[in-house]
Amino acid sequence: MRNAIFAIVLVALLAAACAPPVPASAPTADDTSSAQPFVIGAIPDQDPEKLQRQFGLLADYLATELGVPVEYKPVTDYAAAVTAFRVGDLDMVWFGGLTGVQARLQVPDAQALVQRSIDENFHSVFIANAASGFQPFDDIAGLEELKGHTFTFGSESSTSGRLMPQYFLGQGGVGLTDFKGEPGFSGSHDATIDLVEAGTYEAGALNEQVWESRVGAGDVDLDKVIVLWRTPPYHDYHWVIRPDVAERYGDDFTQRVTDAFLKLNPDDPAGKDILDLFGADQFIGTSNDNYVEIEAVGRELGKIQ
Repeated sequence: MRNAIFAIVLVALLAAACAPPVPASAPTADDTSSAQPFVIGAIPDQDPEKLQRQFGLLADYLATELGVPVEYKPVTDYAAAVTAFRVGDLDMVWFGGLTGVQARLQVPDAQALVQRSIDENFHSVFIANAASGFQPFDDIAGLEELKGHTFTFGSESSTSGRLMPQYFLGQGGVGLTDFKGEPGFSGSHDATIDLVEAGTYEAGALNEQVWESRVGAGDVDLDKVIVLWRTPPYHDYHWVIRPDVAERYGDDFTQRVTDAFLKLNPDDPAGKDILDLFGADQFIGTSNDNYVEIEAVGRELGKIQ
């Protein structure tokens, strides 16, 4: 009996030894999603603390809607946002018009996804220190008043704080050498307001939405700063997503991200909090074609090679 049992066990062991190894189970889509966060970022155009709250809240919302971990990773400047997107450190980024074009040109098949409803008709404003003696004007020719005065842009790569203001200055007959000294680059829209209000620069240009937000919050002394001119409209901020997210999260992932943004509703408390932080009524779909004009201006001014 013992010999019989021993023989059976031996045969079983030999069979197991000769059998091909059982491969480790391949990770499912859910496993992959859990292991690899969907990483979002943004150009640092405002106060870092505000951005952390804004995009941290959005990351939590997207994680719930998409069923994958979502992480917000801040960057140091506009160029760093473009680089991080190019090398894959950021999967999706909130870009301005110019940086969005720069990023897409470096990542084939990257896609402009959604924008706020205000971004399809966005504006910059030119502001001035009230003590400088400037008066508001309605026509682009009024920009000639800025000749011989100090002036600051925002970030060097900002669409609303540098690219389009410089473009309209050129249309109004004002070149960068017409200012008193070199033009400044404040680094952010908030900083532009502060520098002009303090009189460090006599005039500057920035994102209209940030201007209105700061004024609405009572953070601007309107006895010290005035609006000179509002530019014509152009396309600006938008989300751009990398094409390789489909490999990790499924072919429908880009559409799911789009749907999550379109679902944001001001009647829902959570949606309202996010929309308010973005200064938006709603998000709408957009496409790469909407930024052809921005690309042309970028090439004209040497910001896109």
